[in-house]
Amino acid sequence: MTANFDSAPRLNESLERLDQVSLIHPFTSLRSYAAGEAGEPRIVTGGRGAWIRDQHGREFLDAFAGLYCVNVGYGREEIADAIANQARKLAYYHAYAGATNEPAIRLADKILSMAPKGMKRVYFGLSGSDANETQVKLVWYYNNVLGRPQKKKIISRRRGYHGGTIISGALTGLDVYHAGFDLPYGPIRHTTAPHHYWEAKPGMSEDAFSAQCADDLERLILEEGPETVAAFIGEPALGTGGIVPPPAGYWAAIQAVLRKYDILLIADEVVCGFGRLGENFGSDVYDMAPDLITVAKGLTSAYLPLSGVIVGERVWEVLQAGQDTYGAFSHGYTYSAHPVCAAAGLANLELIEREDIMGNVRSVGPYLLAQLQAAFADHPKVGEVRGVGMLAAIEFVADKDAKTRFDPAERIGARVSAACSDLGLIARGMPGGDILGFAPPLVLTKDDVGVIVERVGKALATVFPAA
Repeated sequence: MTANFDSAPRLNESLERLDQVSLIHPFTSLRSYAAGEAGEPRIVTGGRGAWIRDQHGREFLDAFAGLYCVNVGYGREEIADAIANQARKLAYYHAYAGATNEPAIRLADKILSMAPKGMKRVYFGLSGSDANETQVKLVWYYNNVLGRPQKKKIISRRRGYHGGTIISGALTGLDVYHAGFDLPYGPIRHTTAPHHYWEAKPGMSEDAFSAQCADDLERLILEEGPETVAAFIGEPALGTGGIVPPPAGYWAAIQAVLRKYDILLIADEVVCGFGRLGENFGSDVYDMAPDLITVAKGLTSAYLPLSGVIVGERVWEVLQAGQDTYGAFSHGYTYSAHPVCAAAGLANLELIEREDIMGNVRSVGPYLLAQLQAAFADHPKVGEVRGVGMLAAIEFVADKDAKTRFDPAERIGARVSAACSDLGLIARGMPGGDILGFAPPLVLTKDDVGVIVERVGKALATVFPAA
């Protein structure tokens, strides 16, 4: 047999080149990257607290916690030990037909003890995307059990982010996630993005704008037919759509409409959950009363992949009744309630509690926002500096007084992000505008905030030298 030299390991290639010829990277220009035209890969080799280092020993302040997810910071031996200990004891067993394991049991119980009032059960997956796929299946199942097969549409918001799989990607309200993939797909609809700066009429208060958002939602429900609309999904504060806290009165106004038309509320807490807003859940911050909650990211601080669907009493009672019609609940994944992932989650939540990491968010988060506002709110190319908890964003505009956007071809947000990276700061250029986003580890210190502000200032001087 002739050897296939093209597929043999490339032992003499650099690690950087091996990456370019072997991996498909998410959200990357594939041809340019494979050809080596997009620059050298950053190979992350280690980290501690809010800082990481690359293959050259360069250190970066990671002001985005990976992807909003390394909440307790890098280098946590407690979580690594919990993972190793559980892997030695029981690396895997499935959760089908009543089989289970101790870490999953204890983690589900811990989550329910932290969750808003009325939450009854937890279903485990591996990513926020698969959790939101599960949410939609649960909503459809719920209405089938209730004899309402036509009540299946899900309403999301423009600029909301809910994942990258088929239905979760359709729920996502950002065009960049749809182009080329035949999305949105199925019975998914989108309503107004709750961003006062861009969406409100001139002179409109936040409360008035929230009332308008609720009116827009009600109008859409009536156009579609209330008997066809099953659920509304929303992040307590928009994440990937630009890091946008809701305007005053928003969630109260939205929930009144949902109650009027018997529509379930799904709170996507993948970003906001487990302390990012300074409380257990964003729902606690904004007085939301969800029927279903999606969690991931901060559940394990990304030390292993794990997601969860938290099911409220209203839905749980109907799911149980489904047995009479459909028999066993026929949904699940091979790795649902994976014991090693659950052990990581339990160690992570215990660490958050023991170190009062949410207390740090309540102290350092407002300090981060205040320092960013003091340094950049009056910059001639900055339209808005906003944030909540340990989330913040700077939005750039071509003309501050006229409130006009830059030409997208100028890629201002991406250029500022790249300039920050050159200075040893990771901050994310966000979709949906020219936005620099911050979602640092929840263990960020005030000294770290000083580094962020200093390096952003230098990056802006690079991108806007005449400002």
